[in-house]
Amino acid sequence: MVDLDSQIPSDHRARVVWAFVVSLDLADLYASIRAQEGGPGRPPADPRILLAVWLYATLEGVGSARQVAKACVSDAAYRWLCGGVSMNYHGLSDFRVGSGDILDRLLTETVTGLVAEGLVTMDEVAIDGTKVKASAGRGKFRRAATLERIEGAARERVVALKAEVDNDPEASSRRRQAARLRAAEDVARRAEAARRVVEKLRAEKVERAKRHKKAEAKKAEERASLTDPEARAMRFADGATRLGYNVQLAAATETGVIIAVDVTDRRNDAGLAGPMVDQIKRRFATAPKRVLVDTTYATRADIVTLAGRETEVYSPVPADRPDAKPATLQRRAKRRRAEPEAIKAWRQRMAQPDAADIYGRRKRIETINGILKGRNFGLLRVRSIAKVKCVALLQAIAHNLWRAHCLRAATP
Repeated sequence: MVDLDSQIPSDHRARVVWAFVVSLDLADLYASIRAQEGGPGRPPADPRILLAVWLYATLEGVGSARQVAKACVSDAAYRWLCGGVSMNYHGLSDFRVGSGDILDRLLTETVTGLVAEGLVTMDEVAIDGTKVKASAGRGKFRRAATLERIEGAARERVVALKAEVDNDPEASSRRRQAARLRAAEDVARRAEAARRVVEKLRAEKVERAKRHKKAEAKKAEERASLTDPEARAMRFADGATRLGYNVQLAAATETGVIIAVDVTDRRNDAGLAGPMVDQIKRRFATAPKRVLVDTTYATRADIVTLAGRETEVYSPVPADRPDAKPATLQRRAKRRRAEPEAIKAWRQRMAQPDAADIYGRRKRIETINGILKGRNFGLLRVRSIAKVKCVALLQAIAHNLWRAHCLRAATP
């Protein structure tokens, strides 16, 4: 007999996570369980325990379901959360990627609770994107013609295997053929998905070519990954080009609490300020009064749109070339006289003495990005935008629960 409660200290992080999870309304998770008492089906793991285990694993920087399952047997904190019962890694993995809507709701509800508690205000919000490496390599990058050939061969293989399964009288052989059939169907699905991504990239290139014809003509033919079709080749902060996703985060600058999350396959963040503010408004029925973003994050259209919603944008004004000719200066002055009032107000706002101090608080979102990367968020273990968003939401909820714990501890 082992007293699990004596295995971890009274102020252990696992206890903080469990206290947080116990306070949540998880009725939707329990309602999704199909196996009921007295009926067929194996008893499932308690969703509350699954959520607690994943939140604790996220804080500890563990992103692999297999590693979490092993820790539930060998690590005292995980065993305490599970009550000494082992966990199946398939169940852990399915729970993480299959609870996106519930995790999204929990992010909204937990932040709303912190606002009601007086720990968080959303008057000033910093927004930024961070790129995370996809679980795919460049070796499976294929052009459209190759993808069509692979898809066609896989479809033919599926038809042949279905015929073999139907005609084979031996059950063991049928099981082996069924496994081969599932593998062939998976290849066909991924090839089809990758082909659709290539078609999407081609359409985007045609639109860009209308403005930058020569630059687009120099680029290579569009390709997509067979391993993770939705992953996109993008340049990371170290200058290397990898397959990845662009995760968008919005956080309250005063407390560092994440209030909105999104995942895109965009290579840059230009024009995403409006959608992120819309998400904040949709979650909390109120828009921030002030938004701090990087130089190219908010386009001029974003600044005008957000001004109409009484949200001020703080973003550096691109510097003018000091060696401009007089004719160029005249044209520039004429263009600026014709600018919308919201753009003129933005220029005046960023010229104020306190603008540098206000914009300086944007660095707090960079700190949050670093914290999440330190928790192993820089390398994904899942594939597809929907699954990556589930992981990002788990990261946000775990980050917020620990921030709330620290804020309460610092409150006299």
